[in-house]
Amino acid sequence: MKRRLSILQVSHDDRGGGAANSAWYLFRSYRSRGHKSWLAVGSKRSDDPDALLIPNYACRSPWAKLWLLASRVRTVRRLNNLYRRYSPGGGQEDFDFPGTWHLLELTPEVPDVIHCHNLHGAYFDLRALPWLSHQLPVILNLRDAWLLTGHCAHPIDCERWRIGCGKCPDLTCYPAIPRDETAANWLRKRDIYARSRLYITAPSKWLGEMAQQSMLHGVEHRVIPNGIDLAVFRPRNKQEARRILGLPLEAKIVLMVVHNQYKDYLTMEAALDQLSVDAEGAELFFVCLGKDGRDRRLGRGHIRYVAFEYDQERLAMYYQATDVYIHAAFAETFGKTVVEALACGVPVVATAVGGISEIVEDGRTGFLVPRGDGSAMAARLAQLLEDERLRNRFGEEAVKAARRFDLNRQVDDFLEWYQEVIDDWKAHEQA
Repeated sequence: MKRRLSILQVSHDDRGGGAANSAWYLFRSYRSRGHKSWLAVGSKRSDDPDALLIPNYACRSPWAKLWLLASRVRTVRRLNNLYRRYSPGGGQEDFDFPGTWHLLELTPEVPDVIHCHNLHGAYFDLRALPWLSHQLPVILNLRDAWLLTGHCAHPIDCERWRIGCGKCPDLTCYPAIPRDETAANWLRKRDIYARSRLYITAPSKWLGEMAQQSMLHGVEHRVIPNGIDLAVFRPRNKQEARRILGLPLEAKIVLMVVHNQYKDYLTMEAALDQLSVDAEGAELFFVCLGKDGRDRRLGRGHIRYVAFEYDQERLAMYYQATDVYIHAAFAETFGKTVVEALACGVPVVATAVGGISEIVEDGRTGFLVPRGDGSAMAARLAQLLEDERLRNRFGEEAVKAARRFDLNRQVDDFLEWYQEVIDDWKAHEQA
C-alpha cells in the first residue's frame, strides 16, 4: 500500500479562477482520500481551517505596514506609481513577500512535498525557492509562462523569453511592469532556478515543451492535464437547463466564456456577426459569460452578457443549455472551459493555440480554426448549427473524450508522481 502523504499546496487564493479552483479541488480531494492536505494562500476567502494564510503582512516591518496603509490613499498610490515608473529598478518584479520564508511554520507537521501553483500575483517571494527546495521537494505547477519570462504570463508571438528577454514589445501584458527591466528580471529568475532543486508540471504538452526550451530546461517535468468534476459537468436535459436560466427554449444557442485578456472576444464577436444559419425559423441566441454589457442584436441574433458564474453547478447549466461552444484565444495554457463544454456533451469550435489542440479532436469533438480567423469560426459554427445529426454525434464523442480529464484521474496522477518525486529528491539530497 502506498504511504499516506502530507501535502502542502501554495496558491494565490483558495477560491477564485481556474488555477485557484484547480488547487482547491486537489486540496479537498487529497484530504478526502486520507492524506494530510493544506493549502497556503496569499488571500484567504474560505473558512476551511486547512487553508492557511501566508503571513506577509504580519511579517513586515512597522514602516512597511504604515506605507501599505498609506498606499490605500489615491494620491499616495499615484505618487508610488510615478516613483516606480521613473526610479532605477522601477520595472523590477516585486518579490518582497516575507511570509514566504515562514511557509514551513504554518502546518502542524513538516509536509512531504510542496506543490506550488501560480506564484505571481503579489504574494510569494521567488527568492525563497533555493532554500525551500533544499528543505523539501518542491513542484512548480506551470499555469502560464510567467516563470519562464521577464514579466508576462504569455509571450504570445514574442520569442525573447528563449534568449533572455529585454526590448519587451508589451510591458502592459499581465503582470504589467512600468519600465523595461525584463532582461534583469529574466536573469534573476534564472539565477534562482540554478540554485534550486525543482520539479516542473504542466497541464499541456505545449507548455511542457516550452519549459524545456526555457531557462528551466533540463528540470525533471511531468505533463498532468487539469481535471474537472465530471459529476458536475455532465450532459443534462437542454430544455430544463434553459428554463432554469431563462434562455429561449427553441433557439440555437451559442456560448462563449470571456474572463481574461487572453480570450479573443473580438474574433468571437466577428464570427457571430457573420453567422448565417440555413435553417428555417431558427432563432440565434448568443450568451457571453464573464463580460459586462447590455443585451443587443449581433448579426442575425441576440447576445446576452452575463457575469462570470463561480457556482459550478450553475456554470455547468450554461453549457448544458448550449448547442455549440466557441472559444477564441490569443494564448491558452490548457483550456479548462473547453473541457467543461465537452464534458456536458457540447461540440466546440476553437482556435488552435496552446493546449487547446490537445483537447479538441478536429472533426470528432469539434473544429479547430486558425487564430484570429472569425470567418473560419463562423463557417464551422454554421456547419454544426445546421446539421443536428453532426452536432449530436460530436456531442456524444465529446463526452467520451472528456473522461480523460476526470478530476479523479488528475488526483491519481499527482499522488503517484509525488511518491516518485519524494524518493528522487531524497536520493539526491543524501548523495
